[in-house]
Amino acid sequence: MRAVVPALLIHVSIGTVYCWSVFKQLIADQMHTAPSTIEWAFSLAIFFLGMSAAFLGPVVEKDIRRSALISLVCFVAGFAGTGASIATGWLPGVFICYGAIMGVGLGVGYLTPVKNLMLWFSDNKGLATGIAVAGFGLAKAIASPVMTWLISSVGLTNMFYVLAAVYAVMMFLGFLLIRRPAGYVYSAAARVRRRTVMRRPVFWAIWVAFYLNITCGLALISQEKDILHDALAAMPRFAGLDATAFATATAGFISMVLAVDAVFNAAGRLGFSTLSDHCRRRETSYVVIFVMSIAVCAMQVAFHSIDNATMWMILIMLFLVNAGYGGGFSTLPVLLEQHFGMASVSTVHGLALSAWAFAGLSGNQLASFVVSHASDSAHRYAALMPILAVLYTVALVAILLVMRDRDEHSGQRTQRGFLPKH
Repeated sequence: MRAVVPALLIHVSIGTVYCWSVFKQLIADQMHTAPSTIEWAFSLAIFFLGMSAAFLGPVVEKDIRRSALISLVCFVAGFAGTGASIATGWLPGVFICYGAIMGVGLGVGYLTPVKNLMLWFSDNKGLATGIAVAGFGLAKAIASPVMTWLISSVGLTNMFYVLAAVYAVMMFLGFLLIRRPAGYVYSAAARVRRRTVMRRPVFWAIWVAFYLNITCGLALISQEKDILHDALAAMPRFAGLDATAFATATAGFISMVLAVDAVFNAAGRLGFSTLSDHCRRRETSYVVIFVMSIAVCAMQVAFHSIDNATMWMILIMLFLVNAGYGGGFSTLPVLLEQHFGMASVSTVHGLALSAWAFAGLSGNQLASFVVSHASDSAHRYAALMPILAVLYTVALVAILLVMRDRDEHSGQRTQRGFLPKH
């Protein structure tokens, strides 16, 4: 009650940041600006998420209730402020509210329940982190249809106001309920300093692998609605419809796929982190994620599934990449705990989440650049696939280097008369 419920209340609220594709085009249309310009609001939200986590990790480490309150105030104010900015036609306000203010709430709120659940479930830390962040991934499945219904019922700006009130109640309940386990005592002397962490090459290898997994995931997630739209338009049963009839005929299918994506994202968060509990090395989960992601991207290249509108192949790619994307987040804290210890998990985890900040800038923008500069607009989404396959390969190499570093350190400990810790 004091761990799982508040974790889900907080993460289901802030995880709605991934519903961006539901309303980004509507914001662009209402504010009479290009979608590529509006896209910066989402990129800034992820950037401020990562950077606030990097700098405020020690605050979460020291006072979990204060961090829950900071998250509540910033996230709700930013979400409601986005609606107000849209209503007044003030474009910078969207960037400030959705990007900066809400982004800080995302970063602090994301960190807040993670170590807490690891403390409550000390024998199953991977499962604990999976629970902690599963709500973040599942939020899209819950909120996307609700947002779509609210937009059609009360309008775009009122949707932001209504959900801001709902999330304020949910996050306030999370703030009231969240507690450290009995007997836990914060020790400033036991924590690892950020400067020490950043001097270790293994941290940067993990950082690179995590960064590339997010970059590739965001590149695909930011375009999935458009990929589905183009694939459906190429199918014979929809090819002859006018724009209005096509939108009506395909809206339900696209919404369903986006919801299933979110389920796979949440399942990946639980599944891959739990898998790490049963592996000799936590890194094994990342190896599985990257090999799987390389395979599904290579499949698109080999069979031209996007160009040929081979829907089952496209769906396999979307579902598995979403699962691996979510699994990368949930496995990260226990991997860092394995290398840096429990005392400073929030601090080290926050530092690692700076990778999310930079991926928030590069992921969407990479996809937008490739799509908009493709030599043939009919094949613009297919052009993204080989690039993602290469980046996933680099991530796989980085995590293999992490495993090698651990093997070398284990060998040194064995030579000194100590058994390696697994």
